[in-house]
Amino acid sequence: MASQVITITSGKGGVGKTTATANLGIALAQRGRRVVCLDADIGLRNLDVVMGLENRIVYDLVDVIEQRAHLRQALIQDKRLPELFLLPAAQTREKTAINETQMRALCAQLKTEFDFILVDSPAGIEHGFKNALAPADQVLVVVTPEVSSVRDADRIIGLVEATEKPAPQLILNRMQPTLIKRGEMLDIADVLEILAIELIGIVPEDETIITSANRGQPAVLLDHSAAGAAFIRIARRLLGEQVPFGALEEPSLLARLANFFRR
Repeated sequence: MASQVITITSGKGGVGKTTATANLGIALAQRGRRVVCLDADIGLRNLDVVMGLENRIVYDLVDVIEQRAHLRQALIQDKRLPELFLLPAAQTREKTAINETQMRALCAQLKTEFDFILVDSPAGIEHGFKNALAPADQVLVVVTPEVSSVRDADRIIGLVEATEKPAPQLILNRMQPTLIKRGEMLDIADVLEILAIELIGIVPEDETIITSANRGQPAVLLDHSAAGAAFIRIARRLLGEQVPFGALEEPSLLARLANFFRR
């Protein structure tokens, strides 16, 4: 399989793009692929925190672009998985510090060393989004089953399609069967009918996501995380495996008690 740049984006913030980037990066690295997670959200970086690598940053993406550091100096290797790296965003610069041409050149360089470059895109449709989209070979759109998220995602999908890139694929995040049954949340069929793109993964609501993000330990590293298992299935699909979609079920009482005592 040729090296791929996969941009992970959404129409609005807070839907789980950064969480998806970190978890997919780890899941792919666990399967022997060399992966770099690239934080393209300049000025608002969070990927380093979710991955538990915030204390090891010396140089960042803009330092590399402006030639204050070599790429190898800025890449942070994850000690848990030697195949996984982070290229952090600059925290004190404007999004205009990088342009689309520079992002394409940087990702072309990364392709010579990595199997997957996962780009964590800023939310919205402004300059940062255009930079994140420019080098993409594949685009994953993260959506939660809310009207505002779906509406904004529809706009993003239209912009991706206008660039003549391959059709984006959908990650449906934070699905809650109980709310769907009560008619208080859009169901899978509703979202697919509106967005009309291929579904690559369904991730259930999972309280371990919050605790794992706060600890810098993404959910795929946890044995009993339903969300982590869902991200692993998505990673396997990215590798070309035919993986059935997991049943979206309300957690049982025993599972809830197990989570309580683990905490």
